[in-house]
Parts: sequence; structure tokens; C-alpha cells
Amino acid sequence: MYAVIKTGGKQYRVSPGDKLKIETIDAEVGASFDFDTILMISDGDKLTVGTPTIASAKVTAEVVAHGRGKKVEIIKFKRRKHHQKRTGHRQNFTQVEIQSINGKGAVAKKKTAPAKKAKAADSDSDAKMAKKTAPAKKAAEKKAAPKKTAAKKPATKKSAPAKKVTKKAAADDLTKIEGIGPKAAEALVTAGLATFADLGKAKVPAIQKILDESDGKFGMMKPATWPKQAKMAADGKWDELKKWQDEMDGGIE
Repeated sequence: MYAVIKTGGKQYRVSPGDKLKIETIDAEVGASFDFDTILMISDGDKLTVGTPTIASAKVTAEVVAHGRGKKVEIIKFKRRKHHQKRTGHRQNFTQVEIQSINGKGAVAKKKTAPAKKAKAADSDSDAKMAKKTAPAKKAAEKKAAPKKTAAKKPATKKSAPAKKVTKKAAADDLTKIEGIGPKAAEALVTAGLATFADLGKAKVPAIQKILDESDGKFGMMKPATWPKQAKMAADGKWDELKKWQDEMDGGIE
């Protein structure tokens, strides 16, 4: 006899006497508890499948121990920045032993056979109804055709606001400038420096003022090289810009 249970977002096939590790449960060692989410029970030739669960079934287990799994190491690094960070994680678990399975089994195939015939009958009736309604749909589409052509005329007049949206979206990716992150780029765009050309014309004190007055924490940023980098990007000098950025450290010479 065995059962399929669900706990902690996972499914397990268990039998009396099995020991398994599951997600942490708030119970003391030696205490017994019941799994209420039972998906299936098999007792010899009898099989009971839940829809989706079996309400009258229970699986009783006993808490054996609490522990932590093997450590998973996580490494983060940034190339050419001398930055490396190593962390780890150990997942908590509860080891339990299955004591008993309570539930009656029944043959699932006999119950599902009538349902298939009913579905086949419904599909045949739907096909007949679709054939009858097909001519009526075609006639309705022919009558509704002149109305659709008349509705398209005012739609062409409202196409002007779409041009404004494209102008706003024509902003350069300021994060390509060494030292500018996504939040800093957002602050510059809201201040009016949305393109490489705008940033190249701006002065360093003005850029520093924008960073100081924004909601983000940009006190450690030094935008001394940002205008010059933006000018090179605006002129299309990407090869020279990349060589210069490789010599920088966070946008600082």
C-alpha cells in the first residue's frame, strides 16, 4: 500500500515505514502529525485518485529530526573590476517517518469510462450546432462589412499622438557610459539628459547637482568623465571609448 502526498510544493510517493526529508514543519521531534493533501492511494488492485485530493484520506507521520542540507556555494564577480563575492545557502528540512495510511481504495478506471462517452457525445452535438450556425455567421459578416469601413475613418485622425510616444522613447542607453547604473540613468533622463548628445553638452557641476537632488544615493559617484564619454558615444567612436573604459575603475580615471 502506498500514497502520493503533497507538501511544501512537492509530491512524494510514501509507504508505511519510509523516511523522507521535506520542507520544515513547525513540530517537535517525536510528535506525530497528519498530511491532509493526499493525491492518490493504492491498496493492492484498488486505486483511488483525488479530484484533485482525497478528502477522507490521511497519512500519519512522526517527526524524526530537524536539520540543514548541504551548503550551496554562490560566487559573484565582475570582470576587470577586481570585485568578487562568495556566499552560500543551506536549506532547512524536517525528516519524518511514515506511520500509517488511512483511506479506502477504489478502481479509478470504471469511474472515468462514462465521462469519456459523455465528452464524445458533447463534441458531436457541438459539431452539428457549428454547421447550422455557419451560414448565419457568414450572412452577419456580410451585413456588418460596411459598418467596419466607416469606423476606420476617425481612427486615422487619432494617429497623431503616436508620434509623440516615439519621440519620448528615442532615448539612448546611458548605462553604456562607464560609471552610470540604471537608477542614475533614470535620474538623468528625468532631468532632461536623455541622449548621449545632451549628456556630452552638460557640465560636470550640473550633472553632480542632478545626482545630489535625486532620490537615489549617488554621493559616491564622480561624473568627471561622463560628458567626454558621451561625446565619443554620440560621434560613434565606440572602439576608442571601450579602450578608454578598460583603463577606468567605475568611470574614474
